[in-house]
Parts: sequence; C-alpha cells; structure tokens
Amino acid sequence: MGRVLAGVLACAFAISANASLAQDKPPLKLGGILDMSSLYADITGSGSETAAKMAVEDFGGEVLGRKVEIVVGDHLNKADLSANIARDMIDNQGVEMIFDVAASATALAAAEIAKARNKIIMFNGPGSIRLSNEACGPYTVHYVFDTFAQANVTGLAAVKSGLDTWFFLTADYAFGQDLEKDTSNVVVKSGGKVLGSVRHPINTSDFSSFLLQAQASKAKVIGLANAGGDTINAIKQAAEFGLTKSGQKLSPLLAFVTDIDSVGLDTAQGLLLAEAFYWDLNDDSRAFTKRFMERTKRVPTSAQAGVYSSVTHYLKAVKAAGTTDAAAVMKVMKETPINDMFTKNGKIREDGRMVHDMYLFEVKKPSESKGRWDDYKLVATVSGDQAFQPLSESRCPLVKK
Repeated sequence: MGRVLAGVLACAFAISANASLAQDKPPLKLGGILDMSSLYADITGSGSETAAKMAVEDFGGEVLGRKVEIVVGDHLNKADLSANIARDMIDNQGVEMIFDVAASATALAAAEIAKARNKIIMFNGPGSIRLSNEACGPYTVHYVFDTFAQANVTGLAAVKSGLDTWFFLTADYAFGQDLEKDTSNVVVKSGGKVLGSVRHPINTSDFSSFLLQAQASKAKVIGLANAGGDTINAIKQAAEFGLTKSGQKLSPLLAFVTDIDSVGLDTAQGLLLAEAFYWDLNDDSRAFTKRFMERTKRVPTSAQAGVYSSVTHYLKAVKAAGTTDAAAVMKVMKETPINDMFTKNGKIREDGRMVHDMYLFEVKKPSESKGRWDDYKLVATVSGDQAFQPLSESRCPLVKK
C-alpha cells in the first residue's frame, strides 16, 4: 500500500512539475505595427489587433506549451517610428513575428529591422511591390495585396471595356508611385494611353487643384493612386466638381469596403475596384465577419481578414516545426497551402509573395444594396497566377534565375 501511495505521489509530483515548467516558459509574443490614429486607422488599426487576437483564441491560446500574446504599437504613419517600434519589439519585448505594418514607407522601414535580426515579418496592410522585390528577405511575407495585382486587375478590366485613356492622382510616396507605375504599365501594354499625372502630398484635405488638372486632361479614367483618407477625400471632391457627371470615370486603385462606407453609395456607385477579400463572398467569409462584427461593429477589411489568416498560418507552422526558429517556421509556411476564410489554395512563393485569387468588384447603386456594408457586386475572379507579378519578372535577390 505504501509503495502504491509513493507511486501516486511521484506521478502527481511529475505532473505538477510539468505544469509548472509550462507556466515558466515565456509567452510567444507576436507584434502588430499598426496605424491606430492616422490615415489608415480604419483599414488596419484596432481591427487588425482584434483579428490577430481572434486568430490566437481560435488556435487555442498557446503553442509548444507557450501562451501566445499579441502586442501592438502605433506608428502614426511615420517610417522612423515604425523602425523604432520594430527594434523595440524584437530587442526588448522578445517579439518573434511582426504582422500588418500598414502603409508602405513604414513597412519598408520595419522590414529592414526584421531582416537584420532574422525575424519573420508578415505584411497585410501595405501595398508596395518593392516588399516582394528589391526589399524582399528570407523571412518576409507579402500576404494580402500589392500594387502590381491592384493595377493588373483594375487596369486590365478598364482598358478592355474601352476606358483606354488615363490620368493619375498619385500620393507622393513609395506606395503611390509604385501604384501609378504598375497601372501605367498595364494600361499601355493593353493598348491604352496615359495622358499625364499629378502628385499630391499624403493626407491632403484639398484636392481641387489636382482634380482641375485631371479634368483638363479629358482622360476617360482618373486613376487614384492613393489610399485611406486620401482616396475618400478625392472621391467626395470629384463628385462635388461634377467630374463623373461630365463622363470621366474614377478608378480608386486601392479602396477598401470601409472607404466605400465613408463615401456612401450615392457617390461611389459604379466604381470599379480590386480587392483580395470581401466579407460577403461565401459562407466562410460571412461566418468570420459575423464574429468579427460582434467585437468591432463593422465588417473586416481585406487587410484585417489577412491578419487573421496570416497569424493562424504562422501558429500552425510553429506547431508543425516544433520551434519558433524563423528558418524552420518559414520552411513549413512555404510548403503548406493556405485554406481558410481568406483564401483557398493560397501559397507563399520563394520571393515571399502569398499568391491567391483576387476579385474585381463594381460598387452597387443604392437601389441594389440591402443595407450597410452590402456594397459590392462581383465582376470577375482573377486567379493568383494571373493577378500577381510572375516569378520570372521578380527582382527579389532570393529568386533563382
């Protein structure tokens, strides 16, 4: 009897020691560098933080016996601040993976810090094609969209439908310049013409002088190579100027469902735009959106849906690899197809580009909408290999030629 009791006690002690060891393991920290208060707060911001936390909860809250924690920083849309946050997260807070980093200049700055420290960084909000080209790294993933795909999906469809002369209103920084360049290439290759462009400072409140130049160009399409508040202001002011009534068509080259909600269907109806995700696409996207809305009171943008997907994909890879070592985790992430509410059969290529279907939508007329957020009708589904830059054209040094 004494021997049995001793055995039971020894077993109980071992279980308690193991539990104590699990509790002693440091948490696995994932860091979101977000725009919480500036131009892109609606696109990413607190919604991206919520999406990341939902991914962690749905995964079970821990991996490899470590509790998973989400930490966030607000980069205020400043590249130097983004770099400082990335440095602090990795060097001082023990963050293993960085996600989102809305805006391209801030993403390029954070990418350099992560690259120097061999840490995984997954981009959901930024669009610059440079992130999977010149600025690519062995541990960078460009997850949701990029300027090439936005240009390709929107520009090609527009020129094919006879909208073959373009003038650009371009935000004067990395993202806007890349978007204008990529769309111009698509327009010209498809037989269209670019009649001119004008660059505006980021976060512009008055677009009148830029819109007058666009109007004077007599271009059939005014391409908005900007995002967030700049896109919203440009669309609203173009309507006030009567540009669309005079026959010119606006094409926001990067717009999110939150932008259309801000503008309103009266003004936005008929706009053609490319998106990586829409909440009402299928049963999976609707189920995720229902849960997301319970917390945020708004539908997820493609960037926020991408955060949920990418954090989940990372955690699955950590579990499969049995380690948080960046090389081992990245190997699993690139080998494993992505099938979830965000995409089906998505795949991360050697340049870090996550290839998946893209969608061309037309904004509904108010009479076609069943209520708030019912904003899009699907025009075309473009497969990932057609939407994104071919690997053969990649300027990423990791790609074997």
